[in-house]
Amino acid sequence: MSTELVNTGNTLPVLLGTSNLDAYIRAARSVPILSLEEEQSLATDLQETGNIASAQKLILPHLRFVIKVANNYSGYGLSVADLIQEGNIGLMKAVKRFRPEVGVRLVSFAVHWIKAEIHEYILKNWRIVKIATTKAQRKLFFKLRSQKTRLGWFKPEEIEHVAETLGVTRENVMEMENRLNNQDVGFSMNSDDDDDSAYLAPENTLVSSTPSPELTLEANDSEQQNHQQLSEALEQLDDRSKTIVTRRWLNDSKATLHELADEYGVSAERIRQIEKNAFKSIKATFVA
Repeated sequence: MSTELVNTGNTLPVLLGTSNLDAYIRAARSVPILSLEEEQSLATDLQETGNIASAQKLILPHLRFVIKVANNYSGYGLSVADLIQEGNIGLMKAVKRFRPEVGVRLVSFAVHWIKAEIHEYILKNWRIVKIATTKAQRKLFFKLRSQKTRLGWFKPEEIEHVAETLGVTRENVMEMENRLNNQDVGFSMNSDDDDDSAYLAPENTLVSSTPSPELTLEANDSEQQNHQQLSEALEQLDDRSKTIVTRRWLNDSKATLHELADEYGVSAERIRQIEKNAFKSIKATFVA
């Protein structure tokens, strides 16, 4: 998109989008700042009538302030353009909630909303893993670096000073310092990593749920051996015992004790005894 300023009603320029950050900044800074009377009048009109044009006229002169705030967060490795965009969302929320009768300027009221949106964006995108979730962690995330007077880890007395200054615990300070000094690590080995460093990839430290070829071969051999032993054990049984075991446990359609008892003309308890003795014989074959 291109950048241009289009005049509306009051010769107040309306800022259109841009893909060029420098051009956007120049255009935003060219919008005249509102006087107190103009700001109060527009805010009152928006509050009473919901006039979108008044909201727009309140937003445009304050875009330069969003840019200033966003630039303060440029050290997190995120796009300044994205930070400005998030700040603009905060500005729009502030304009919607602004009440002129309170007696403060919009810029003073909006700073909280602008920073809140930028903070949320940074916390969601600065690291793959969330680095700050509690109120104390969020405060430390944005304040800890400014408290450092030198490179390196905090000394014990520095931890005490920071904790007291920011109103958090020593544990909070140490935990956040550790998080900020750690780096995200890719789960898989990158294509440009050499084989000597491949072991550092987390995927190479996890236990695979897939059996190794050695274990698979061992399991197959063990299964074949068990089948062979079972066949040999069954062959050592008398015909009746072999039939009972086969029909009770090895066939897809398993017979009941009472069905076999009726066929052989004996009691179900007798079938159970024959089955029990057959299992003892089979077990002895496997143990031997």
